[in-house]
Amino acid sequence: AYPLRALQSFIETDAKLIAPSVEKIADEVRYLNDAQFTQEPLTQVQSADNKEFIIAQEPLAQIHNVAQTVSDIYRMEIKDIESVFMASPVARTNWASHVIMLNSSLPLGVSYWYMKQSVEMGWSSNALKIQIETNLYSRQISNNKVNNFTTTLPAPQSDLANYLLKDPYIFDLAGTKEKADERDIEEQLVKHVTRYLLEMGNGFAFVARQKHFQVGNSDFYADLILYSIPLHAYIVVELKATPFKPEYAGQLNFYINVVDDKLRGENDNKTIGLLLCKGKDEVVAQYALTGYDQPIGISDYQLSKAIPENLKSALP
Repeated sequence: AYPLRALQSFIETDAKLIAPSVEKIADEVRYLNDAQFTQEPLTQVQSADNKEFIIAQEPLAQIHNVAQTVSDIYRMEIKDIESVFMASPVARTNWASHVIMLNSSLPLGVSYWYMKQSVEMGWSSNALKIQIETNLYSRQISNNKVNNFTTTLPAPQSDLANYLLKDPYIFDLAGTKEKADERDIEEQLVKHVTRYLLEMGNGFAFVARQKHFQVGNSDFYADLILYSIPLHAYIVVELKATPFKPEYAGQLNFYINVVDDKLRGENDNKTIGLLLCKGKDEVVAQYALTGYDQPIGISDYQLSKAIPENLKSALP
């Protein structure tokens, strides 16, 4: 159960995060984690004269008495209390998801964030369980991401791009060899594209794999191309089965330039590059991005085979 003041804080936080950023969310989650929301009014309801009802006798009158007691304690009309509840993300989250969050013993602020994500992305309770178990909050709300978005994108798009970026990404590719190359990984991602897009985040659409571009007299093939609806931009994804090397950034920068020229429409924002590697030295990666005018993010990825079969069947 969430105290009324906590529900009100959830609503206030929703309003503040209309344009989300890592810093804003971290601040709001920290506030909710540290806030002291007392359960005292609920204790008062339980200890009131109408604590023990014989439901068989005049149930409607008894319900009215409980409602009046709650209204008196909170000093609000019962309809206003109901409005607060219905406006909060708590009312839009199914019971099974609430049970999962309670069993996970998450801090209040982190619970709120998962609740908000679950509502916005339409997660099932099983999808929520997987995201909690893979620690999505820490992977997405982090100040240690490697990208150059603040210098290559205007605000607030740079904030949103940084917020949507995860590090690491975790892909469930049960049919992939232990030492898979880029093509193996691409094939599995496309085969299970809806699971892949679930991990990429809200509002991503699959465009192409191994997209062919003829530049001059040469042929080039971009690994994966997505479109981000929130960012209104193409996303070029390059997969590497090895740790990051500086030359990878140059290759991705080339593909971003080509997509900007060949695919980007007049209403699209700048194309963004996402380089997924099997590990990276963050200092080397940040140096490698210096001097590029195109927006590039560099993240690790992990291939997970640990998701139980009963949960896999519940994923898209």
